[in-house]
Amino acid sequence: MTIGVSDEHKLMSNGDIDVTVSEVGPRDGLQSVKRTMPTALKIRWITALAEAGLREIEVGSFVPPKLLPQMADAEDVVRAAVKIPNLNVIALVPNLKGAERALASGVHTITMPVSASREHSMANIRMTPEQAVEQVRQVRQLCDRQPAGKRPRLDVGLSTAFGCSIQGDVPEDFVFELARKVVDGGADSVGLSDTAGYANPAQVKRIFKRLRSEIGSKAGAAHFHNTRGQGLANLVAALEAGVTTFDASQAGLGGCPYAPGATGNIVTEDLVFMLESMGLRTGVDLERLLAARSLILEGLPGEPLYGYLQEVGLPKGFRYANA
Repeated sequence: MTIGVSDEHKLMSNGDIDVTVSEVGPRDGLQSVKRTMPTALKIRWITALAEAGLREIEVGSFVPPKLLPQMADAEDVVRAAVKIPNLNVIALVPNLKGAERALASGVHTITMPVSASREHSMANIRMTPEQAVEQVRQVRQLCDRQPAGKRPRLDVGLSTAFGCSIQGDVPEDFVFELARKVVDGGADSVGLSDTAGYANPAQVKRIFKRLRSEIGSKAGAAHFHNTRGQGLANLVAALEAGVTTFDASQAGLGGCPYAPGATGNIVTEDLVFMLESMGLRTGVDLERLLAARSLILEGLPGEPLYGYLQEVGLPKGFRYANA
């Protein structure tokens, strides 16, 4: 496996960065914690993450508060986050009703989950995969009716794309069938999620290469969980397949309440350190990023936090990729 900045990565770089690290802690992380972080502290945390250089943050999800009370303040959080300069504010919505709320709050990007596992789909959003695809089509139409300049981007994440802790194996052909259908339904990009931490590097590289061959430039981000310790290895495999946007969560917070055994996401701090060490520019200041962890502890005292970089610090002589 070639480690470093390939010609493909150089061609796909976004201005002064090579890889986009998309922070999902305020959504994926907090929805997996039983306690609720106060709204004001959420906004301080999101602001600190943006000031550390993160350019995309998934700040919440528009779901019924009775199901996820941790996300009951999604409107307030989005309205505050969109005021932060140079930040793409993302919110997850499962259906048309959620999208209507997200649009009213001024969100920049809507992301919708479509599960490749029928059992997980019913547990997670109470819809079949086909019904979820139809919701994507309806949300696309809703977005297109918005005034020019106020139309959010619509991304889709194919959940359990590498396996499911409820269903077990997920047929790869069905993953790509869904990818084609959501593109036809109007998705701007389609990413793949290892919701239950089942993926391995060989599988990741094969599937992401095929995704690009199936839907071309609409092949999107990778979302890995570190359930079995394969997170960063899978990420390098996705890099080799041409992926340049990766979800991660500060301190490894996260999981899926509806996928048994699905534990935390890749740790943002460890990911940024690895990418920068490989010569891939992220635009993220690691010292500021590490400092932002204190806000999690302030809002959720005693909550377990993960990550290696926090424990040992930056190595002597460390240089950022743009140094």
